[in-house]
Amino acid sequence: MTIYEKIDRYKMAIDEMRPFEGHLLNEIKNYYRIGLTWSSNALEGNTLTLSDTKILLEDGLTVGGKPLRDTFEALGHAKAYDFMFTLLGSRRITEADTLTMHRMFYAGIDANEAGKYRNRMVFVTGSKYEVCQVEQIGEEMAKLFQWAASERNKYHPVQFAAQLHKRFVFIHPFIDGNGRVARLLMNTALIQDGYMLAIIQPILRHEYISLLDQAHGDDQPFMDFIAERVLESEKEIMRLLHIPFPNLP
Repeated sequence: MTIYEKIDRYKMAIDEMRPFEGHLLNEIKNYYRIGLTWSSNALEGNTLTLSDTKILLEDGLTVGGKPLRDTFEALGHAKAYDFMFTLLGSRRITEADTLTMHRMFYAGIDANEAGKYRNRMVFVTGSKYEVCQVEQIGEEMAKLFQWAASERNKYHPVQFAAQLHKRFVFIHPFIDGNGRVARLLMNTALIQDGYMLAIIQPILRHEYISLLDQAHGDDQPFMDFIAERVLESEKEIMRLLHIPFPNLP
């Protein structure tokens, strides 16, 4: 049994409890709002702890001694996370949605760059590969979402989500925040198809970055890595909701 078959078996068990509604739905959304905001920011060096993030997002209380930028990153990511759930009405993700996500995330950090493609070259630390040239960004982003619209059904939903992440981050269209937007896009695709979020814990940062770099030549290990994160989220929600685990061969 492949990991994708296993994911689908777990999804079937979770689907028996759907639709999640009312208080339960809000509890689940808020739980992952904190978890994804903390983990995605921590991967990029944000110093807020999970507890700091929870207090900030739930109670509106800032943490003394922490950089102001870290607070803006958490607040901005939470806004972009909320926007992600407005895209559940269809299986479509657009270039405009991506710009909106970045604008929400980055507005408190640099309003002039928020929701706008970069106009200068950047380098990805630790990678030997170049990102997209400035003059090609608009064209490459248009091609990315044309691919997403036409090729989505050719992939398993988890593989498509990982591909969307990979292809977006290789373009690297923004001056900053590319990794966080990539993970939001990936998770948008997952929840649109009824799958759990892929949350990458900061302890996995080295493996994540290494596999993403390797994906320039072979992207199957990266897709499998994302699949493992989805499977872990499925197991977590099943434990939280006391859903019986399926018998697997």
